[in-house]
Amino acid sequence: MGIMRTKSVERAIRDSEEPEFKLKRSLGPLDLMVFGVGVIIGTGIFVLTGQAAANYAGPGVAISFLVSGFACALAALCYAEFASTVPVAGSAYTFSYVGLGEFVAWMIGWDLILEFTVGAATVAKGWGGYLDSVLASLGLAIPEALSNSPVPGSPDAPTGYFDLPAALIIVVMSVVLVLGITLSSRVNQVITALKVLLVLAIIAIGVFYIDPANLTPVIPPAEPGSYGETALSTPLFLEVFGIETTFGFLGVFTGAALVFFAYIGFDVVATTSEEARTPQRDLPIGILGALAVCTVLYVAVSVVLTGILPYDQLGGDAPVADALAATGLTGFNFVISVGILVGLTVVVMILLLGQSRVAFAMSRDNLLPRWFAGVHPRYRTPYRLTIATAVVAALLTGFLPLNALGELVNIGTLAAFVLVSIAVVVLRRSRPDLPRAFKVPLMPVLPVLSAVVSFIVMTFLPLETWLRFGGWMVFGVLVYFLYSRHASRLARDSGGEEP
Repeated sequence: MGIMRTKSVERAIRDSEEPEFKLKRSLGPLDLMVFGVGVIIGTGIFVLTGQAAANYAGPGVAISFLVSGFACALAALCYAEFASTVPVAGSAYTFSYVGLGEFVAWMIGWDLILEFTVGAATVAKGWGGYLDSVLASLGLAIPEALSNSPVPGSPDAPTGYFDLPAALIIVVMSVVLVLGITLSSRVNQVITALKVLLVLAIIAIGVFYIDPANLTPVIPPAEPGSYGETALSTPLFLEVFGIETTFGFLGVFTGAALVFFAYIGFDVVATTSEEARTPQRDLPIGILGALAVCTVLYVAVSVVLTGILPYDQLGGDAPVADALAATGLTGFNFVISVGILVGLTVVVMILLLGQSRVAFAMSRDNLLPRWFAGVHPRYRTPYRLTIATAVVAALLTGFLPLNALGELVNIGTLAAFVLVSIAVVVLRRSRPDLPRAFKVPLMPVLPVLSAVVSFIVMTFLPLETWLRFGGWMVFGVLVYFLYSRHASRLARDSGGEEP
């Protein structure tokens, strides 16, 4: 019995069948793929694309999306094998518990809590930016004091006391989640269909307004400079090697580290394992299908946006609206902005869903207080965790700026990818007897490559992001040793692992 005790796959599945914690299985492969597409297409493409182009990669942001997509594709293969082998809520947390042991599982679960909660707050922030754009088109405006977060040290930025619209959308989406997974899925299907149509419309119409001059050079030449006023704002890779340039080839990788946020979502599909009707078949389809669809759309949209406007003019909070405004199609710009606003709504909902399912699995294992794992007697949803997550996310989005939130989500997601990639190799060796509906090809080459590529992308995030992430993880270590290690269900068993 120790911090590396593992939970058997059989026990993980058995725990999920306990009546008081049992979730309703109602999702098919289409539901899962739509969940993935619904959350992947969001703030990353509608907001962070412009910031990555303006500040890091120029038109090369399309290559940044390919780099991030490649890293995600490798990790997605590992997630697909795990999800088809261990069809239990919790995603990377559960995968790590059966593969790498309790302490690693706790740390990755703690990491995922950060990823999904802060992710929901980040998307809500982008939602608020597009709401401002829509209201401005109507000649209306929300007072800055109630539509902007405080931004310390940025005298030129619009500041306020609290971002109320962003907080309210989180509260509304949490209510939808409490009412049931089937309702959530239906709402997601309708809004995601609208969102995909909007993306296709942006591509189909925007392509006629591309100025080829804006796309050359594809990768702006490196120039002397830095990405911030202090070393803490500099990507870790550049700081370690003493590189003091912006843009260029390394700028593409820095851009990839930022737009990586655009891809978080396929791991949310894995968190719904216990609500899939046939998880061994449906989860790989949902994960890999969603990722493939979104990568194609991302590259196309990034080319269109940087072709319409010079890349240095895309750094605002609503770059798609800015680019479409430059075409002179004001009516179309308004419709698209409204559509994006609706589309971001469902992203908030699915990220809240992912967080509640991960924390639900941790609470069921007693690593978090068991009270949180309570399921609503009528709706069969983890309503206590959903409400608690909404409160925390609303406070984060109300008080913190967009960039700080997005970068923190990215490093948490990439850390999860590294651990899942390692865990799939460990479990393949330790439990070769388990039935696997999907297997990662070229084992162990692809999982190892996945871990290496994800770590490399992590190094292009700012040093201050690493420090914030490190602080959160240190706090998690303290919580584990002071509470979770002793409260764990496995800690109360004599053998540490049951068959």
